[in-house]
Amino acid sequence: MPEFEYLVKDKEGKNLSGKREAGNVNDIVSALRQQGYLIIRVTEVKAKMSLFSKNIFSTKRGGKIKADELVVFSRQLATMVEAGVPLVQALTILAEQVENSSLKYVTSSLHDDVESGKSLSEALEKHKKVFSNLFVSMVKAGESSGSLQEILDRLASYIEKTNTLQKKIKSALVYPMVVGIMALVITFAMMTWVIPQFAGIFKSLNAPLPVPTLLLIGASDFLRNNLILVLGATATFIFLILRFINTKQGRLWFDSLKLNLPVFGPLFMKVAVSKFSRTLSTLVKSGVPILSALEIVGKTAGNQVIERMVADVRNSIKEGESISAPLLKKKIFPPMVVRMIAVGEETGELDKMLSKISDFYDVQVDTSVDGLTSMIEPLVIAFLGIVIGGIVVAMFLPILTLTQAIK
Repeated sequence: MPEFEYLVKDKEGKNLSGKREAGNVNDIVSALRQQGYLIIRVTEVKAKMSLFSKNIFSTKRGGKIKADELVVFSRQLATMVEAGVPLVQALTILAEQVENSSLKYVTSSLHDDVESGKSLSEALEKHKKVFSNLFVSMVKAGESSGSLQEILDRLASYIEKTNTLQKKIKSALVYPMVVGIMALVITFAMMTWVIPQFAGIFKSLNAPLPVPTLLLIGASDFLRNNLILVLGATATFIFLILRFINTKQGRLWFDSLKLNLPVFGPLFMKVAVSKFSRTLSTLVKSGVPILSALEIVGKTAGNQVIERMVADVRNSIKEGESISAPLLKKKIFPPMVVRMIAVGEETGELDKMLSKISDFYDVQVDTSVDGLTSMIEPLVIAFLGIVIGGIVVAMFLPILTLTQAIK
């Protein structure tokens, strides 16, 4: 009967290794799982060889790994863990089928670390650019509770929903940005090329011009004569604004501005509420301690105003307060959200209540994006009409005046 060498984790998270005889690898895996162990590696002693050679795969460091690829990675790993495939072998299989060379490199590194006796969470910590603190903390909680498969599935769902939310926001912002850039380009072309042509014609006619036309020609002449100065001043202004935004106070000001914008502010607030609720719900449901969970929520908020609010909530909890009390004082989130969180705390079902809040606000974001799209289209058309139409009218006023004079 062949002999197998195994490495497992017990319920307390300690590594245990040993040798045991069995008919095949499935028999020993089943036996170890029945004893409550989390299987990391099982190899046959007589035919022991590296399951994973770094020369087998063409790997590359530093490339971009998309959120969709992390979703597939997490789901496939969860499926194999649930099926009883040892973690090392599961990572080998994943690396063989991953197409992204950067993710292949990461999976290779994870395999090597786990095979050497490290836990999966310890291996993940080496790749902070790929796996966030939230990802690592949840995997660590899953290892401690013996529910790694469930945690990986939950992570995949979280990444998927968060990524979908970000795509919706981008789709809402792209249209006005593209139209705005086009309007600037068209206006610049008219001011530097079209208007000078008309100005030459008007000069040859030696006729008095209306005030709007004079102002427009004056602006065109100034732009053409000081083009380098204007472009330099614009570039400097943009550079200074971006530099200010990258400072701590600048980021706080910009994030506060986003939440209070007339049209987009409510949308950004709904996104912030949804992200806060979903992240905290996912972490609490996975068994991450509330203080650690809030620390991760703050770091992943993507908004300094929300991050400061979460930091205040953490400090209040340390002093014995509930989550809802400091949220109510801050008056950043809508009162309904705070009341629902309070009910969740009172009933002991905070994670479920947070999940309901995030689901509700996901729907609200969808509605807001659709509403903004339908509202922005006529606004953009009106804007273009005023800018481009105003220039055209100003240039044709002298022609109309001359025509009437001739009549």
